Amino acid sequence: MTILVLGGAGYIGSHTVYEVINNGEDVVVIDNLQTGHEKAIHPKARFYKGDIRDREFLDNVFKKEKIDAVIHFAACSLVGESMEKPLKYYDNNLCGTKILLDSMVANGIDKIVFSSTAATYGEPERIPILETDKTEPTNTYGETKLSMEKMFKWVGQAHNIRYVSLRYFNACGAHNSGEIGEDHKPESHLIPLILQVPNGKKEFISIYGDDYDTKDGTCVRDYIHVTDLAQAHILAVKYLQTGGQSDVFNLGNGVGFTVKEVIETARKVTGHPIPAKITPRRAGDPAQLIASSDKAKKILGWEPKHDSLEEIISTAWLWHKNHPDGFNK
Repeated sequence: MTILVLGGAGYIGSHTVYEVINNGEDVVVIDNLQTGHEKAIHPKARFYKGDIRDREFLDNVFKKEKIDAVIHFAACSLVGESMEKPLKYYDNNLCGTKILLDSMVANGIDKIVFSSTAATYGEPERIPILETDKTEPTNTYGETKLSMEKMFKWVGQAHNIRYVSLRYFNACGAHNSGEIGEDHKPESHLIPLILQVPNGKKEFISIYGDDYDTKDGTCVRDYIHVTDLAQAHILAVKYLQTGGQSDVFNLGNGVGFTVKEVIETARKVTGHPIPAKITPRRAGDPAQLIASSDKAKKILGWEPKHDSLEEIISTAWLWHKNHPDGFNK
């Protein structure tokens, strides 16, 4: 089976490519390297540098390679930037997906697994969040991802394309080999930001608000190891290969940790004091985001294996300690 991974040089994309290849499948990667890193691409994957908004480029890849299924990570994903540059997000995320679907329909490709987000829910009505809960995004990023899901639904009905949309929570950690890990410019994720302190890149970690209605006043999030996310994408492809119908699944551990708990665990893992400072709340940060992943476990047979916060931070630290400048070492 040959799987096309769009955005396969990015953080979650590159980890998924590693897992797919470890499973014995053939992988083709497309990435424009806007935010991805060529060094993150598995040496056994065939790489095409290009943009999913380029229809001719996509058609050429589909004609050259016999693709059985697509895994789609190619999207802009910074919440703050999406509010400042909404048109960039509509252009890349929505227009790119529209052109991708045009090419898939024309070339007879009928299965796609889509990297969605918990940001499609907005402020949660209840914890844990279920797939059937209302979707009212509070930022442009979440809105474009929800619009992409709806595009798959209607195009799927018209052209017999089946899709799985995976809405995940806080992706974190790194490959256990230490070969690849998280490298964003700018970095916006909590765990790599915390680890910049023991790495000598920052003097302290900022905690945005300590007056939330949680056990220690800081925000609670559901952290899911990137390798567990990768495995879910493989299971979703298999589900479609064996005739599964289009569906949406949450991916999380179902357990929430506060910002203070994450910092405390990082202190334990790194042996560094990691000073922290309380700063004002950020706009639009919900107090708690925790997923119910019962549906993915039941239907896809997914089971997170790297769910201890200590293991998650240990794998991240192995990567960041040995690659303090990311892939540009």
